[in-house]
Amino acid sequence: MPPAVPRPRLRERRTWTDGEHGYLAELYDKITAPTITTHAPILRKTPDLDDAWWDELSTALDTIATVPSSRVAVRQEYLDRAMPQYLGFPIDTKAPAWTTAHGDLHWANLTGPTLTVLDWEGWGIAPAGYDAALLYSYSLLVPDTAADIRRRLGHILDTPAGRFAELVVITELLQTTTRGDNLDLEEPLRGRLSELTNARPSSRGNHAE
Repeated sequence: MPPAVPRPRLRERRTWTDGEHGYLAELYDKITAPTITTHAPILRKTPDLDDAWWDELSTALDTIATVPSSRVAVRQEYLDRAMPQYLGFPIDTKAPAWTTAHGDLHWANLTGPTLTVLDWEGWGIAPAGYDAALLYSYSLLVPDTAADIRRRLGHILDTPAGRFAELVVITELLQTTTRGDNLDLEEPLRGRLSELTNARPSSRGNHAE
């Protein structure tokens, strides 16, 4: 990752196999700055973050998206299976674009007041806009912050690719509610899903436009 992405320095990386199992271990510098939320990814109160923090996050996301990678964060096979099932309607599951993503961008993986992006084990290719869509969805219980994300990351979210990425994230999070997780997000997620689907063309098989 380029220096424009604020993350802990990777000190050592090892891979090995044991029978049928493969293992990866990575050693990063210890970060002492607190995360925005503790343990849980869902935002429940407005964070005290300045313009510089938001600008750095926007730059980091734009930079991550340009990094070539053969790693995979979100698989097309998952979209084909899960999106119609959890969104509840037929949909073209082909993403408008794919870019590199952090893959788990939520509030427990971001520090403040100085930005560091943590937890890099799952980064790789995902539908374009995936990281911004994930952070937005985890912010829906704090409308002011959710609106702030849409304003500051609108160049990512307010595009056909960004809206498709929101549908991908909504799919994933609605699936988690069937396992008893993120239950308080279900209603706002379905509300956002309704907004996105009402903005789609009359053909229900098309992408959100």
